[in-house]
Amino acid sequence: MDYLTSLVTDPTAWAALITLIAMEVVLGIDNLIFISILTNKLPEHQRARGRRIGISLALIMRLGLLSTVAFIVQLTTPLFSAFGHGFSWRDLILIAGGLFLVWKATKEIHHSVDPRPSDDMFDAPQAAVINFGSAIFQIILLDIVFSIDSIITAVGMSDDIPVMIIAVIVAVLVMLLAADPLAHFIERNPTIVMLALGFLLMIGTTLIADGFGVHVPKGYIYAAMAFSALVEGLNMLARRANERKK
Repeated sequence: MDYLTSLVTDPTAWAALITLIAMEVVLGIDNLIFISILTNKLPEHQRARGRRIGISLALIMRLGLLSTVAFIVQLTTPLFSAFGHGFSWRDLILIAGGLFLVWKATKEIHHSVDPRPSDDMFDAPQAAVINFGSAIFQIILLDIVFSIDSIITAVGMSDDIPVMIIAVIVAVLVMLLAADPLAHFIERNPTIVMLALGFLLMIGTTLIADGFGVHVPKGYIYAAMAFSALVEGLNMLARRANERKK
């Protein structure tokens, strides 16, 4: 109890909490974009439930990982060296997750630009609608990757477990509140889907690069995403203005 009281009255802890919440919310955007795109391919009556389950699983995974901080720290210990870089479990997980994101985004982009059936590697039956179990499985895979990245970031920014837990819970609650509006916005604006898939492709590439020891500052990534979203927003306003003139 004395420990918690000291945290409540410590300005440094409050500063760390606010910074960590902001960081966790930003990191959660990647997770949320993927969940929104994937659940929008479910039958309409299953979409909201899929989003809630996906985000709830993200919270459970993050809190579960926080309970094993010592194990999380060990994930950054190099297992072997190759190409002049020591690869840890975190690196391998990031590379695997990045490859999955690149594959998934490329597959969805391919389907969007060429929806006709074909026999190539990106074609899949029932590409327009997926089943609930498949969607949840894919969300779990990416939740694991994003959760590990999120918790390692939290561990690097604070030494206080209560601060990390509060930051993670607040960030996931923000994801939960933003999930339906974001998914509906993406669904109503087809060009946003391509933009979001481009974001996933970029995020996947940076995860792979990070796994190979090439760190791309997150600020650059999110600045590029914000600029692209701003340009697309201007395009949407221009299209609506043209429609009103007709």
